[in-house]
Amino acid sequence: MRLRLKFAWLLALALASGAAPALAHGVTVEHRQVSSVELQARFDTDEPMANAQVLVYAPGNPTDVWQQGTTDDQGRFSFTPDSSQPGTWEIMVRQAGHGVLTTIPVADSTSGGEPTATPVTVADTGANSLISPSAALSPVQRGITIGSVIWGFIGTALFFARGKH
Repeated sequence: MRLRLKFAWLLALALASGAAPALAHGVTVEHRQVSSVELQARFDTDEPMANAQVLVYAPGNPTDVWQQGTTDDQGRFSFTPDSSQPGTWEIMVRQAGHGVLTTIPVADSTSGGEPTATPVTVADTGANSLISPSAALSPVQRGITIGSVIWGFIGTALFFARGKH
């Protein structure tokens, strides 16, 4: 009887922990085009990423930093892309183990003025990661991960349920 009670308690704990939402700090970066590209980086709790490191990479050279700086107290940062380098600019924003890599497509200006950017919002998937949106898990990968976690909980519960021999 006691063995069944212990097993039932462990199984209930395993199932409950799988249904509980995971709490982690995600990061959101928004940008808009004025005379330059303005970014605003916030955690998913809506707290600004104050004094976060920002690295800007030009379209033609994704390995060398084109410009670097830090966000202000409100998580804002702005830069003016080189109009002679249209294409996809990569922006990395990070602070205290949280960060995001986002891309900003910048088209060549047809009127000879400032280049134009398409607004994009990108969020990372959790703490201590710099993950692009294309690196998110597919539904099959999520299913395998969830199944593996459940199988691990069942195995652990069975191990403890067998008692001392």
